[in-house]
Amino acid sequence: MRASIYIADDHPIVRHGLAQLINDQLDMRVIGEAATGDEALASKECASADLLVLDLSLPGTRGVDVLRVLRKTAPKLKIVVLSMYPEEQYAPQLLAEGAAAYVSKSLPPAQFLEVLRVVLRSGRYVSPTLERPVLADRPLHASLSAREYQVFTLLYQGKTVSEIAAELDISVSTTSNHLSKVKEKLHARSVGEIVAYALRAGLVD
Repeated sequence: MRASIYIADDHPIVRHGLAQLINDQLDMRVIGEAATGDEALASKECASADLLVLDLSLPGTRGVDVLRVLRKTAPKLKIVVLSMYPEEQYAPQLLAEGAAAYVSKSLPPAQFLEVLRVVLRSGRYVSPTLERPVLADRPLHASLSAREYQVFTLLYQGKTVSEIAAELDISVSTTSNHLSKVKEKLHARSVGEIVAYALRAGLVD
């Protein structure tokens, strides 16, 4: 029986290319596609699939938020996050959020398919690079909680505390508390130093 795969990516060429690659396999098939996070969350096919290939940079509801919601509403769904960013930047945080694997879009097709198969068999794939016990070398932002990481990301994107509170639907005081934790964990004294850290870490284009 072929495993059912759902794809959420806002680029039609990428989405259709992945669908063709997967449908050419004898052990898996694509049962649905979405171009936005909201479409994926509203799809019954997505929730019932064996595995979701989830682009991190989706319009509307972002990939990390789709991951967080589906971990609660479809706990059996295995989620492989797909991104253009190197795994050392985001993989530790997303794996901690419940992703089954993190895959860079630069990965060769054969290796991408192997990651899907490993996840379908065992429920999780962690690359050899991330498996190595190099905790001392982990970036400071890997210690942020899920909500702290959201605040951190929006901060270095130029959002104010009030704008972040509105976007995350939390109070300004709660946002300020998260900001204090972000400063503490990143050893930063100001928002400017947080942005400088993001630049040094390669998180800002």
